Amino acid sequence: MLIMVSSLKRIIEENNTKEGKIFDIFIQILIVLSLISFSVETLPNLSKDVSQFLQLFEIIAITIFSIEYLLRIIVASNKGKFIFSFYGIIDLLAILPFYLSLGIDLRSIRIFRLFRIIRMFKLARYSKAVQRFKKAYDIVHDEMVVFIVFTLILLYISSIGIYYFENEAQPEQFKSVFHSLWWSVSTLTTVGYGDIYPVTCGGRVFTFFVLLIGLGIVAVPSGLIASAFTKVREEESQRKRRDYGSNN
Repeated sequence: MLIMVSSLKRIIEENNTKEGKIFDIFIQILIVLSLISFSVETLPNLSKDVSQFLQLFEIIAITIFSIEYLLRIIVASNKGKFIFSFYGIIDLLAILPFYLSLGIDLRSIRIFRLFRIIRMFKLARYSKAVQRFKKAYDIVHDEMVVFIVFTLILLYISSIGIYYFENEAQPEQFKSVFHSLWWSVSTLTTVGYGDIYPVTCGGRVFTFFVLLIGLGIVAVPSGLIASAFTKVREEESQRKRRDYGSNN
């Protein structure tokens, strides 16, 4: 029994083994497919065959996510800590509505689990300018990757939010989550083309908070990169001074 648990733990929690990498990739692909399936379900005039296929896929996905959740509890060194951890709660909320049939769809929060697939990026060295940019990026790459993923999450969540607020009032403009995505992009980037906008009270209040978040989204990356470039310049100046002093 202990040997089996140890083997499962190596597959589920460790991604530096072949089995662990395959398991991680499989779960990540399933998460993405489930998000796509959820979004497709909001499209109007779906055929009966497509709807049935999406329902079947949801059952399969929920079954796999449920097994994964139970296995993570089994192999966890501290089961209570895992259950009440961020990912433990996200994993539970992603499957709980399906079983309770409360009519509240929380599948969209699975996107938070995509934080598990963050990998480091590397840039090729083509010139001194690119090298300098790479050094600046190396300083803030963790923050930038998290920022980009978090922005995508906000885009998706805001699309879902405005869809539920405005779909009934404006079924032509907010036909689905995909149609609502354009509103999210223009609002979060503070462009605001005005071709699609909320008319309900809830939608307007929701838009107000999205706009506030959008102001931060515009400012954060420029500030991170600017500070990183300044640090790189300072390091290069210090190195040149040291080299000049050693030569003299």
